[in-house]
Amino acid sequence: MLELYQFEMSQYSEKVRLILDYKGLAYRKIEVTPGVGQLEVFRISGQGQVPVLKDGDTVIADSTAIAMYLDRKYPDKPLIPTEPKERAQCLLMEEWADESIGPKSRKVFYSALSQNPSFRTSILPNDTPDFLKTIVGNVPSELFEILGIGVGWGADSVKDARDGLKQDLEALSLLLADRPYLVSDTPCLADFAVAGLSLLLKFPEGSYLNLPEQLKGKGIPGLADNSAYEIFFNWRDRLYENYRKPLTSTSSSGSAPTSIEIE
Repeated sequence: MLELYQFEMSQYSEKVRLILDYKGLAYRKIEVTPGVGQLEVFRISGQGQVPVLKDGDTVIADSTAIAMYLDRKYPDKPLIPTEPKERAQCLLMEEWADESIGPKSRKVFYSALSQNPSFRTSILPNDTPDFLKTIVGNVPSELFEILGIGVGWGADSVKDARDGLKQDLEALSLLLADRPYLVSDTPCLADFAVAGLSLLLKFPEGSYLNLPEQLKGKGIPGLADNSAYEIFFNWRDRLYENYRKPLTSTSSSGSAPTSIEIE
């Protein structure tokens, strides 16, 4: 069985999960603990980032490389259009989603965490001890802001990211106003990239992710609840309904990821 080394809330992991479900491939999720768990990821893949896919003796890192591998190895329900212009549009939009929606949404998500202690604790797993939830909730917002500035995520950077996302979501809503998918009449890699990379803007409803119940359908204020982008989020909801397998419907991914073990 395919094994996906992942973070449950990773946008790039979600992009791969969408693709695996679309192709109907059984897989096992292995949750990688940030820090120590990444040592094992480095051991098997030569780098420390997720997602990493293991298919027998073959190990592939990077969500785009994984998508290309899956399309070669498991060609049913192809991800890349064959018509030249559609192929070009698909590849360009996939790259744009990775480099635009992904980084910018992480910035605004981090900002939301820093400003809202209750939101901060709500993203913790359900089995997190109460004392740890209290510690996380009581971390001063100022400390989060200082840490954000340290990695280039200060207030100005977050504002630029939010403004950029508004433009992105407007453009996507306009594209989807009169078509079922972003490039053609069938879903392609661009659709799964855009849907997966928008994960942190608004969590999908339904049992698709191992997240606390109260987070389902919730997202970044001003973006997730903006009626101007309703077309986009409705489109994404339909994509999930049609192709993403709920956790309860399959034993391949289970109701929770298997945590990584390091010998």
